Amino acid sequence: MNHDDFGVPEPESLTAMGAADEPIAESSVRLALPAEADAIGEIQVAAWRRSYDGLLPADVLADLNPAQFAAQWRAALIAPGEARNRVMVALAGRTLVGFAAITASDDPDSDPRHDAVIAELAVDPEATRAGHGSRLLNAVVDTIRADGFSRVTVWVNSTDDVLRSFYTEAGWAPDGASRELDLYGDGSVRVKQVRLHTDPSTED
Repeated sequence: MNHDDFGVPEPESLTAMGAADEPIAESSVRLALPAEADAIGEIQVAAWRRSYDGLLPADVLADLNPAQFAAQWRAALIAPGEARNRVMVALAGRTLVGFAAITASDDPDSDPRHDAVIAELAVDPEATRAGHGSRLLNAVVDTIRADGFSRVTVWVNSTDDVLRSFYTEAGWAPDGASRELDLYGDGSVRVKQVRLHTDPSTED
């Protein structure tokens, strides 16, 4: 996840003229298309390289392959499975600058009928500080509400104060749950995460 796009959103401009002189929204959020999987993979790798800097070895981050991520996203977009599995994208004009993936929660203490989870939310590090993360989060919560979920959660690294502040300033709060990820499966690199939650019915 990218964590720099957590300032006060800029006022949304009205329109920008496209190549064919068609007005397009300067910033918008919508459901992702399979053709956008490559751009999503590129953004995820760029965001992970920033987010996990200092947590993962530099060579591991350098070896992250956008094409591999893109292949997984393309498959998920073509065959999402349950109807409430969704990927949303943030756009600056026609340029994809961020994405979020939402699904029913599979946490042991959650009820997938009522609990959703933001599995991933990332903004291109080159497009931060323009309000895209806030617009994306607002659209995600609106979608979760429309899909009938009554609770939504997200896991954040315990040391990531910026990301945690982004969510808490938007009305989210810790729910007391935590977990430790064993990134390599051999105990050599562990990352502690805490869970935040909100009631989508109370979000504006």
